[in-house]
Amino acid sequence: MSIEQRGRMPLDYNPVVLPGSVLRFRGPLEADRQPSIVCIGGSETFGRFIDAPFPAQLNEHRDQPVLNLGVMNAGLDVLMTDHAILGALDAADAVILQIISAHNMSNRFYTVHPRRNDRFLTASTMLRTIYPQVDFTEFNFTRHMLTQLHDLSADRFEIIRTELEAAWTARMIRFLKHIAAPVHLLWLSNRAPDTGASGDMSTDPLFVTTDMLNQVARHATSLTVVTPDGVEASDTLQGKYFGPKDEAAARLLPGPKLHALATEELLRKL
Repeated sequence: MSIEQRGRMPLDYNPVVLPGSVLRFRGPLEADRQPSIVCIGGSETFGRFIDAPFPAQLNEHRDQPVLNLGVMNAGLDVLMTDHAILGALDAADAVILQIISAHNMSNRFYTVHPRRNDRFLTASTMLRTIYPQVDFTEFNFTRHMLTQLHDLSADRFEIIRTELEAAWTARMIRFLKHIAAPVHLLWLSNRAPDTGASGDMSTDPLFVTTDMLNQVARHATSLTVVTPDGVEASDTLQGKYFGPKDEAAARLLPGPKLHALATEELLRKL
């Protein structure tokens, strides 16, 4: 079947559960071998819709094993608390940390599910005060909720955005300081760090600005920025495997060419 064909059957991600975690990571994993390079991040690292995401490609080019511990729709909450991820980070010789969105984490305004960080759980009294007309029981996902809040009042929404940006930056820096191995940051996205309208809720990493990225990068070994410039259009479906209902989601994620470019750039820095 041609890889350009639409409506193909989804990939088999060979889900694997590691000791100390209830998460399902992308397999196959060589869990019996001590990993030298650990890749953590969200759907991009996991490789949703992609046959060979950058961790798998790195594994082909490195003598030491590369472990893909990307989590679908991950926020910092799950990356900073999951025992399997933390254990792998403690044993790693190098870490690749994908820059993930700022909205999928608990903060002063709302709480997310501890493992499925894109799931909205509860709104704080402060958020209910800012938006007294909103029935927060109607929301199941953070992005949907934030889109509705922005549409109701862009001015009031800036209070939430400011909180998310500050909380994300502080937690990222704290996270980096607790990882002993060299950490290589990876921006893998269909948008560049300095682009994206304030009201655009579609493209990740959501709410992460150039200034935030620069602040965090000071505490890492390297920063690699991979965007579609001249590589592939942001809406291409070429080389992606998805079901009939997933086409819109597939368009938003980086494709195989960006993963190949990320691999090439990371190999120069590892």
